[in-house]
Amino acid sequence: MNIKQLNKDEQDLRVEKNVVGVFCYASSGMVAPFGIAPSTWVDEKFARQKEIDDWLPITSSRNAKWWYSAFHNVTAMVGAGVLSLPYAMSELGWGPGVAILILSWIITLYTLWQMVQMHEMVPGKRFDRYHELGQYAFGEKLGLYIVVPQQLVVEVGVNVVYMVNGGKSLKKFHDTVCPSYKQIKLTYFIMIFASVHFVLSHLPNLNSISGVSLAAAVMSLSYSTIAWGASIDKGVKDDVAYGYKSKSTAGTVFNFFSALGDVAFAYAGHNVVLEIQATIPSTPEKPSKGPMWRGVIVAYIVVALCYFPVALVGYYIFGNSVDDNILITLEKPAWLIAMANMFVVIHVIGSYQIYAMPVFDMIETVLVKKLHFRPSFMLRFITRNIYVAFTMFIGITFPFFSGLLAFFGGFAFAPTTYFIFELYLTRSIFSSPASCGLPSTNQGNTAYLGVPTGKRVVNFEATTTNFIEGRERKNDGNKLIMGLTKVKQTIQRTEEVDLL
Repeated sequence: MNIKQLNKDEQDLRVEKNVVGVFCYASSGMVAPFGIAPSTWVDEKFARQKEIDDWLPITSSRNAKWWYSAFHNVTAMVGAGVLSLPYAMSELGWGPGVAILILSWIITLYTLWQMVQMHEMVPGKRFDRYHELGQYAFGEKLGLYIVVPQQLVVEVGVNVVYMVNGGKSLKKFHDTVCPSYKQIKLTYFIMIFASVHFVLSHLPNLNSISGVSLAAAVMSLSYSTIAWGASIDKGVKDDVAYGYKSKSTAGTVFNFFSALGDVAFAYAGHNVVLEIQATIPSTPEKPSKGPMWRGVIVAYIVVALCYFPVALVGYYIFGNSVDDNILITLEKPAWLIAMANMFVVIHVIGSYQIYAMPVFDMIETVLVKKLHFRPSFMLRFITRNIYVAFTMFIGITFPFFSGLLAFFGGFAFAPTTYFIFELYLTRSIFSSPASCGLPSTNQGNTAYLGVPTGKRVVNFEATTTNFIEGRERKNDGNKLIMGLTKVKQTIQRTEEVDLL
């Protein structure tokens, strides 16, 4: 190859790179500044994007092992909700209660498997965040409008509930260990619990809190064992009753639906699954779904060991007189109850951090990408402290533990945990189920969740119908492929002209 031909190849390569750069950014409404080559501008933009991704908490570290996903999922799922399961059983009754617990375990495991598979269902693309999957299914804007509000309600709601539960458990520990001392308001215990998060919230990413998450996972299994073990030791009361507490039909029905919300809260963990999987390294030969699924299986075994004994034994021992937190019902032995409450405190510390990290990621993404703040420690320090203070304030203002469980469980946990079927149904319009390897069981699960999800399922079905009627939204990946095809055709025509 002579020098003239070499220069021509370099020139063609430069032209192709410039055209690709112009296409990629012009299609998004952006143009390179005058006097700057599009290829140079593209390189600068890519370098800027990489710098931001390396700073954001979800994408900054991708060296997690499969056991990281195990205890992250245990910490995210097993939490304050497990302590309310005996109370939920008292509102559901033996038959419906056991059936709903088992069905929830099976269905949420299946939907979680779907999410693990969907994380890398598009070649060369990882859905690192929950809302990115919604955007891919419903479109760039509609996906945000559908997913982000509910995801924020879930994650902020969990943090508020854990703020309250952490404060209540600290108060229970204090009252048990020091019964003769003057009673202290719950507000001060919530503030003490929040002070821990003013420190831990400055850990940069999910992998950096792996030690906290591991300790929290161990504590969850420990206090669950204490809860049902101490219940067995206490024995069945002589006047135990298993009927519904409400004397009216309306009250029984409302309590039943409230208990469904409690169960939905207990099985909520899907909102952070994609973010957890994003921390695992992935290659075409070894995708992240393998180690992630291994960790999920271990996590769900631990979930079963925590949930079923606590729910069934607690309800069997105390009947419908059980409190919304079984540790409140248990009073003796004092040292064991005090230890269990401290285990709860340690666990909800880890759970708070797991659910707060995606919120931190959203806030920091908006500040850096949309408002063009420079990534810095001070920016992170201010925003995260404000968020912790906000959840503390809401927790102090509304310290209604059981009511919060039912509200957040029914309003947002059920849709965000189960509407993955709707996302898949929409996705199947673009590619066959065989290509994703995800069988659809949408109708059965929609029927099971008809009451908790309500209007949201109808909205998702309407959106899916719009796709079927032909109003498909082309995603950015398809646009890029079409653009590259046009670039290649242009280059080929240029070469033909040169040959002539």
